Amino acid sequence: MSKPRTIILGASHWHVPLYARAIGEEHQVVAISDEDVSLVQGLATAWGAPVEADWRSLLDLPEVGLAYVFGSHDGMAEKCLALIERGVPFVVEKPLGTSLAELVQVRKAADAAGVPATVPLVQRGGPTDRWLAKAGRPTYQRISFIAGPPLRYLANGNPWMLDPATAGGGCLANLGPHFVDLFLQSCGESAVSVDSRLSSALHGGAVEDHASLIITTPSGREAIVEVGYAFPGSPLKRYCSYTSAGGAGFASVNSDGSATFTALDGTTESAVIDVDSDPLYDPFVRRVAQTLEDGFRGLPTLAQLEDVMRPIWQAYDDQHGGKENGRP
Repeated sequence: MSKPRTIILGASHWHVPLYARAIGEEHQVVAISDEDVSLVQGLATAWGAPVEADWRSLLDLPEVGLAYVFGSHDGMAEKCLALIERGVPFVVEKPLGTSLAELVQVRKAADAAGVPATVPLVQRGGPTDRWLAKAGRPTYQRISFIAGPPLRYLANGNPWMLDPATAGGGCLANLGPHFVDLFLQSCGESAVSVDSRLSSALHGGAVEDHASLIITTPSGREAIVEVGYAFPGSPLKRYCSYTSAGGAGFASVNSDGSATFTALDGTTESAVIDVDSDPLYDPFVRRVAQTLEDGFRGLPTLAQLEDVMRPIWQAYDDQHGGKENGRP
């Protein structure tokens, strides 16, 4: 089977190197774009593809079969809508825009046009997700994921991440979707209410560096999700911990990968698992290649991302006392 002719929009996004090897092996990259072409010359060389500053110039290339949408959050919806207009299936990074309204617009347009799309919510099905599943459908879940300081976005070529106008928010919009998704997928419900607290007290920036959500479902299942940019710059990268209490028992995972599960009969099993999320992007790309002809069957959908982002954008609305993030 021939590899799909693929374009990469906004290739200086800090996640792209995590995709790069698999993209090169699974797809035929015919062009990439970035506003600052100097940031992506290495990728262009590795993929043997030309670079353009204007992403629109890539849309009229012949027989494009797949696109990856990266770049600043405020430009994501426009890119997606242009791809939908041309019938090009796409992978788009969360949060897909700076408001729920933008995401809903793209989801509706993709549905109406029958254009497949998927989102790299890569924690889904990963080692942590599989371990927490031992507890069964969660009644109570707690997730804490504290990444490095926000200034790292200045160093990795993504300074727009520190501007709420272009990023839409800080750690909650960036990190939160992965863990809200884990909870909603494992309990099979949508959020019915959310309580939140956002703070930028540690670094004093324009975007929050710490956020806490309490999400409740219609049946009373509850998740506490804490995310932040509060970990120091370090080879350790991050702090994380997870617990889930469900119908089969209680599962936990610590930052060092130590994991335990205690069943209802009181027996406990232990293991050490890989909690680093970086390796999860490679297999995601390979699943994109495997499922492209089936409309990305089994991968996260835009409707699921909408479910995930609804309580997150609500938290921003609540923080700012209005509906500035376009919540319908």
